[in-house]
Amino acid sequence: MKYIFFICILFLAVSCNTVTTSPKKLTKITAKNIAIDSTLMADAKIDSMIAPYKEKLVNEMQRVLTKAPLDFTKKAIGMQSILGNLMADLCYEIANPIYLEKTKQNIDFAMFNSGGLRAPISTGNVTKESAFKLMPFENEFVVVELSGEKIVELVTYLIQNKTAHPLSKQMQLTIKNNAFELSIGGKKFDQNKNYTVLTSDYLQTGGDRMNFFKNPISLTKLNYKIRDAIIVYFEKETELKAVIDNRVIVQ
Repeated sequence: MKYIFFICILFLAVSCNTVTTSPKKLTKITAKNIAIDSTLMADAKIDSMIAPYKEKLVNEMQRVLTKAPLDFTKKAIGMQSILGNLMADLCYEIANPIYLEKTKQNIDFAMFNSGGLRAPISTGNVTKESAFKLMPFENEFVVVELSGEKIVELVTYLIQNKTAHPLSKQMQLTIKNNAFELSIGGKKFDQNKNYTVLTSDYLQTGGDRMNFFKNPISLTKLNYKIRDAIIVYFEKETELKAVIDNRVIVQ
């Protein structure tokens, strides 16, 4: 009897040891698709919990920052647009003091891409939502130092692209056929000099085929979102202003 009892205890011990030491194995994976559509019923508790935050967000997005006396659009007038000129100039105005504090130098000019302007600004009240629609991306300012040779590539890109890309008023470019005359900051372009250009981190890595921004002589990250610059500028202006001027002339 004792022998039988000992055998039972032995089997039990071996069995327990097997269970606890054997590695677990995945034997089956199942999945289920849950359609998210109008047939799903809202949860009243969740809705009531979210409601105050939703109301606060809606109110903040509808906050009026400034006014627009006209429609600011990307409609090309030559190789400029009212919206593009506004965008390039405001970005330069906000970013240059930051760069100046970092480097004790001014930025020579700003350039962005027309495709990055995602919505027009309509006549009337300009809200915070307008700024988010104009620039929905999380892109940040960078300043690249380019050789004169790279500036020629930049201008060649503009001539061949024939698009109203945003350029700040520090640049004056006259295009005639495939030739050009260029002044930067009121001084004639010198191909033997280096120039600093404000742009976005997206374009600096070659976005929109702007490969001339890649591998610059130096790169300064300002750690400042472009959308934040738009909001700051809008808040300090009682009315938005932009004009078509001589920054790009096509003859």
